[in-house]
Amino acid sequence: MGVADHSKTTYMELQRKKVYRYVIFKIDEKKKEVVVEKTGSPAESYEDFTASLPENDCRYAVYDFDYNNRSPSISRIRAKMLYATSKERFRRELQGVHYEIQATDPTEMDLDVIRERAN
Repeated sequence: MGVADHSKTTYMELQRKKVYRYVIFKIDEKKKEVVVEKTGSPAESYEDFTASLPENDCRYAVYDFDYNNRSPSISRIRAKMLYATSKERFRRELQGVHYEIQATDPTEMDLDVIRERAN
């Protein structure tokens, strides 16, 4: 699985320039690469971020300082396997990621959980 250049550029803009509060990525199965699905402005909240994630599908997402791998338990098995097998390569492309959280349920990515992990 490749990572689109635009995905890397968008991540770097979030990390270095603070242009975005978050970036949501998805796997484009036809292109066989990770692409940007949505970005959130710096004024958006964590609640805006979590509301932007699909309830029944997998996504990679970066929010301010944390990396989230979201694989809801009701996602398709194929999608879960695809995200799981491509995760390490994708993470290597995003230099500066400090914390990883794999969430199968919204409660596993609650803001308090993220704060606890970051401390």
